[in-house]
Amino acid sequence: MRKITVLAMITLDGVMQAPGGPEEDTSGGFSFGGWTKPYGDEIYANVVQKELQPANYILGRKTFEIWENYWPYHNDFWPGINLGTKYVISNTRKKTDWQNTLFISNVEDIRTLKNSNGPDLHVWGSSELVHLLLQHDLVDEIRLKIHPVLLGKGKKLFQGDILPAAFKLVESTLTTTGVFIAQYQRNK
Repeated sequence: MRKITVLAMITLDGVMQAPGGPEEDTSGGFSFGGWTKPYGDEIYANVVQKELQPANYILGRKTFEIWENYWPYHNDFWPGINLGTKYVISNTRKKTDWQNTLFISNVEDIRTLKNSNGPDLHVWGSSELVHLLLQHDLVDEIRLKIHPVLLGKGKKLFQGDILPAAFKLVESTLTTTGVFIAQYQRNK
């Protein structure tokens, strides 16, 4: 059985939208893209480099469409994203030129994937997918980078009808810029 890990950069008020840059995701009129930039340091960079090791991925369609136009051409920074299998949940997309990409369409496909043999599955971004996974108790681990900033609007990590669940803190680090990095595992 594979483990599903959610990796997210969030603000104090739970916003996860467009952490990387101004044009990353402007949906809903979001104008704060790139909000993580002032908070990088050596500690943060080391954690991110560990998280970028090759894995398999489950992505929502919107995140996938942002990534498919960027990551295939930036193999120098994150080679694992091109090597790993990307499972994209979508009812509208069925093909892409991005190597190692397969499309799935529902929670049962995710459940089947989770119960199969293979590498663990990482979920980056994909707020709607994260909500779906939490609604169906499919998340085994959550790795958060909590930034000391409030944005007041944007896509949030935790919202909607998620199931009550307990997680235990297994590792934590505080960066020199005040980012709290926390790794939580499902406490079943």
